[in-house]
Amino acid sequence: MTTLRPFRALRPADGPAAQRVAAPPYDVLSSAEARVVVEGNPDSFLHVDKAEIDLDPSVDPYDDAVYAKAKANLADLVSRGVMVHDPSACFYLYRQTMDGRSQTGVVGCAGVDDYTSNRIRKHELTRADKEVDRIRHVDTLDANTGPIFLAHRTHDGLADVVNQWATEHTPVYDFTTNGDFGAAVAPGVRNQVWRVADVATNLHLAALFSQIPALYIADGHHRCASAVKVAQLRREQYLGYTGDEEFNYFLTVVFPDDQLHIIDYNRVMADTGGRTREELLTALAAVVAIGEPQAQPVRPGGKHEFAMFLGGSWYPLHVHPGLVDTSDPVASLDAAWLQAHVLGPLLGITDPRADHRIDFVGGSRGLDELARRAGPDGVAFALSPVVMGDLFAVADAGQIMPPKSTWFEPKLLSGLFVHPL
Repeated sequence: MTTLRPFRALRPADGPAAQRVAAPPYDVLSSAEARVVVEGNPDSFLHVDKAEIDLDPSVDPYDDAVYAKAKANLADLVSRGVMVHDPSACFYLYRQTMDGRSQTGVVGCAGVDDYTSNRIRKHELTRADKEVDRIRHVDTLDANTGPIFLAHRTHDGLADVVNQWATEHTPVYDFTTNGDFGAAVAPGVRNQVWRVADVATNLHLAALFSQIPALYIADGHHRCASAVKVAQLRREQYLGYTGDEEFNYFLTVVFPDDQLHIIDYNRVMADTGGRTREELLTALAAVVAIGEPQAQPVRPGGKHEFAMFLGGSWYPLHVHPGLVDTSDPVASLDAAWLQAHVLGPLLGITDPRADHRIDFVGGSRGLDELARRAGPDGVAFALSPVVMGDLFAVADAGQIMPPKSTWFEPKLLSGLFVHPL
């Protein structure tokens, strides 16, 4: 069973401070983009999560000075009263509403031991260089600054407690993103946060989470792995640790799966691997049924269907019956099938993680963006979104999804909660 426990958050002061502090996740903006976003806003949490923006552009983003600046910037937010320590440990509720659809998660701290024992399950590989960056960031600040986006299978009793608290209490934050973050965060997303200030309710929530057999990383694999490795460093430093210290836990927001929305994550190449349009269509016909070309974008109709942009036209594609191994949770994913039958053998993309010929475009950018990037000489494929059941099946099997398989929207904002270690 899993552990989620309350914590004493460092967070923006109640009221309008939250909207000034709130920022996109650190990894969805380049340093140059972040410099633009923070103009005129000294309270933006990007000053903490991407502190290189406050140093000369010639400074390497992984220089020691960047992590020291991040620590100083967080201390400055506290000294100016922009961010405050809550007086006692508690859970928080974080609701995001986008296009009329809401998702409400419980903000708390998950256990390092749940991660290492696979009660917190993964579906992506991580890169060592990205881990090292966040390890240094967490270690220097002695705090988790970015929440890990976790999911669980729906639990009716937990949902009842969450909904009742949100209905009966006033949120400490309530604001809507207005486009100030550029393309990194969708505008028009309402963000509401409640502080669960009642001891009995906090105990009840913790008990309900203990009934949940597994949690799943939806987004934030690198942040999660880094947080765990910092905890392991602390354990080496403090050999008499009891397991109750804050460094044994890391910051999370946990959502029920029935509220989450995954959108498509598409593939585009600026060339066709040396094949002419006719040659590629002929080769594709061996594995998919190709529909009539369309001038307007075509969306895939469901699993094992694709839409292809090639030579200025859109083509609906349907996988031939019998070519999908439905017994394998990874091989049956559209992204894996496309890689195994098209991108690799027909277009020469043997390692999509490393090949610079391929790019990945989140569905929030639209199909027109795919066509634009493919241009007259390239090819693009639109996929149907992965569903949560697929993610759970892959993680339960201890397997790994293809790169760039899931795109969750809306994104969790950073800066609303910090977990001091």
